[in-house]
Amino acid sequence: MCGIVGYLDKTGQNSSQLGHTLLQMLTALGRRGPDSAGVALYAPRDDEAQSLRVKLGDQGGFAERAAEVIRRVSALAAIQDQAQDNEYLRLMIGFEGDPKQLLGQVEGIHPDVEVISYGTALDIVKQVGSPHALDSRFKLEWASGTHAIAHTRLSTESRIDLSHSQPFWAHGSLDLASVHNGHITNYHKLRRLYEQRGVRFYTENDSEIIGVYLAEMMASGLSLEAAMRRSIKFFDGSFSYLAATADEMGFAKDPFSLKPLIVAETEKFVAIATEELALHAAAGDTVPAAAWEPPAGSVKCWRVPAGPAAVAARPRPGAILSAA
Repeated sequence: MCGIVGYLDKTGQNSSQLGHTLLQMLTALGRRGPDSAGVALYAPRDDEAQSLRVKLGDQGGFAERAAEVIRRVSALAAIQDQAQDNEYLRLMIGFEGDPKQLLGQVEGIHPDVEVISYGTALDIVKQVGSPHALDSRFKLEWASGTHAIAHTRLSTESRIDLSHSQPFWAHGSLDLASVHNGHITNYHKLRRLYEQRGVRFYTENDSEIIGVYLAEMMASGLSLEAAMRRSIKFFDGSFSYLAATADEMGFAKDPFSLKPLIVAETEKFVAIATEELALHAAAGDTVPAAAWEPPAGSVKCWRVPAGPAAVAARPRPGAILSAA
């Protein structure tokens, strides 16, 4: 019984409110997922820098591993900025090569080192605990951006730790992330098939398969929406999930509509959540009376408005989530 939310500003004018909106929505769903919370926030940058966020491990040695990550990354890319907060290291870099090459260099340092997110707009932060704990550490309320997806987790089958928390970045695929509520029952079969082809899995969480599949389909030339439509027939089980890229956000529901999802759309925004109370937390009385639950097997995506107005505003001092 997890909670998922998504929000996209259709006007391109309200980037500074995104973090506050996400925090309100996540808090409203906190009882659905007391184990962990996380956000994938998209803030396009006008300097073409990429954000690389790395988990340095689980039990210390963070300073030494951070130094080694910086050494290895600097051999491949120009590091424009860096910040470390315990097990998290965030680098702003300029890199034009294969993301998987960068991934291999960083994660080859130690089995516990993992790239949490990498992209031109994407930044993921997640941790064990409540949405308010996430906000206290990362200043989520002051984060800015164009759109975001987020998750509160109730662990039913796998460990409670940072790596098993959501959102999941689709490793090796720039800016692609997902959040999921439900159970993908053919996960183990699909995982074995992918592992036989050399795909690495980082957790025992069935939700991780979503990003693996979407990344493969998009690498073959499909759009995000087309890949999500195919996934409905590829995955078995009861699920609702959200996925996003630097310029899109969308939802997918299983063919039997076994997991709830509510959508509200106005001229100004799109808000999606597991429960309607999260929509009201985001937009109050502006949530339309015609807020609707998507039918079984449905998929829909929205694009971020183009142009300078869509570039995220500079965050307030202390906000380490959004790009400056």
